[in-house]
Amino acid sequence: MKIAIATDGNMVSPHFGHCSQYTIYDVDEKQRKINSKLVIENPGHQPGFLPGYLAKLGINCIIAGGMGPRAKELFAQNNIATITGVSGKVDDVIKEYLNGNITDSGNLCDHGDGHGGHCDH
Repeated sequence: MKIAIATDGNMVSPHFGHCSQYTIYDVDEKQRKINSKLVIENPGHQPGFLPGYLAKLGINCIIAGGMGPRAKELFAQNNIATITGVSGKVDDVIKEYLNGNITDSGNLCDHGDGHGGHCDH
């Protein structure tokens, strides 16, 4: 499974589209193990672009501080689960995710939250 975390520095970004980078983890959820970690630059925030772009990279789930309801819909259409309302250091967040302690808890951006998201593959 591949998880992308919207990242600013080493912290989870409050908004998935305006982050400077994405930290992509290839993980084995059953063994609670990180297989690899890759940091890529955000190619730019264009309406509707990022869900398809991340889908082409094989992303199954995105974690961010927040995103708007339309973005969540576009991720769902690309079979990418969303988890919002998350903050902290990205390496700590992925460990907490693997331990089952990360769930969708709202939205840290100002778009509002029309849907609950979760990543329960």
